[in-house]
Amino acid sequence: MNNLLTYQCNDGIASIVMDDGKVNAMSLSMITELNGALDRAASDQAVVLLSGRAGVFSAGFDLKVLRAGGDASRTMIHAGFKLSERLLSYPNPVVIACNGHALAMGIFLVLAADYRFGAQGDYKFGANEVAIGLTMPHFAIEICRQRLTTAHFNRALITSEIYAPEQAVTAGFLDEVVPAPELLASAERKASQLRDLNRAAFVATKARVRAGASNAVRQAIEQDANSATVRN
Repeated sequence: MNNLLTYQCNDGIASIVMDDGKVNAMSLSMITELNGALDRAASDQAVVLLSGRAGVFSAGFDLKVLRAGGDASRTMIHAGFKLSERLLSYPNPVVIACNGHALAMGIFLVLAADYRFGAQGDYKFGANEVAIGLTMPHFAIEICRQRLTTAHFNRALITSEIYAPEQAVTAGFLDEVVPAPELLASAERKASQLRDLNRAAFVATKARVRAGASNAVRQAIEQDANSATVRN
């Protein structure tokens, strides 16, 4: 691992903290390190607790690479989509603690988790692709469809509506909002509760519940990969 995240496993909970010193851009390096951390959590048979740095969970893909286009951009986009799909179908429980903003690819990671906390504050949540002139990928549509309410699904994707933390709960981006000083403790308590569930029953039930969404997301990733007009 480099310096983009830290991994620590204690008492069956793998805490993964992203911190690139800026906005936790989903660069190929960050995505690679996240996959490596998930590999370690799987080896440790641990619940995953994923968080960001103070003020920002992730603002999305590395914009310099994204706007440059070409193979590097396509590789980064595909890797990000596959990472979100991996979290969606990950056999162990996944809890996310949003320390701040979660936008674009950042919110797509949030939407793939099993339980999602957000910190109270002046933070933004949303899929803002259309607002910055990008066509919403098929993947993004499917990862949002499986968690957002019908009304907010349309507003969030088509009109790029941005949500404050409490509004993000109503829309379906988050499950719960807590005061910022209580965020990690709340997420750790939830991770402990999920750790204590019968793991075989959890794994089998998650696979059944997520089967339709996981298949739709995988098909959408393939569709985006085969499209010359993929944008994100």
